Amino acid sequence: MLQKTLKYGIMGGTFDPIHVGHLVIAEEVRHKFNLDKVIFVPSGEPPHKDVKKIADAKHRYLMTLIATMTNSKFRVSSIEIDRKGKTYTIDTLKTLKGKYKEAVEFYFITGADAIVALDSWKQPKELLELCKFIAVSRPGFNSNDMDKKIKELENKYDKTIHTVIVPALEISSTDIRDRIKRNMSVKYQIPEAVEHYIIKNNLYK
Repeated sequence: MLQKTLKYGIMGGTFDPIHVGHLVIAEEVRHKFNLDKVIFVPSGEPPHKDVKKIADAKHRYLMTLIATMTNSKFRVSSIEIDRKGKTYTIDTLKTLKGKYKEAVEFYFITGADAIVALDSWKQPKELLELCKFIAVSRPGFNSNDMDKKIKELENKYDKTIHTVIVPALEISSTDIRDRIKRNMSVKYQIPEAVEHYIIKNNLYK
């Protein structure tokens, strides 16, 4: 009897902090692509960010865990925060491929702004061979530029890149951190339990 191929979404990010926009995107993509689960991967030392300016990896991991615990299809992996040094998507995917012994097809979920810069990622050709890419954009995003760049990438690497328009809320982690710093409300922008965690641990003050 043939083993069913499972479909796992991989959603990487700093998640500093995770907010409802992230959750909306993950659930929308999970539903549209009929994914068996979505694995959130908080970044360890992202090569494009100053690690001194982001919250400790332990806090970001725990906030992601808290935010996703009520969805049975969501999981959180500490694979990147457990790794020393800079963390790259290619290394994460290779490790996940080795971890899951069953037949699994991976779908990497990322923003449209990130996908257009795919050529600058580490080993983009191998990345596209390891998983299917899903570029997520919001209504109003300049889709013409995105479509053109994605078509160029598809032709260059001979791979399909899926695009999804998600009506995500105009919420950003940067704005949330700024609001907390200025003692403004972030209620309903982040899960209530994550808000309590931030207050308890005095983050972003």
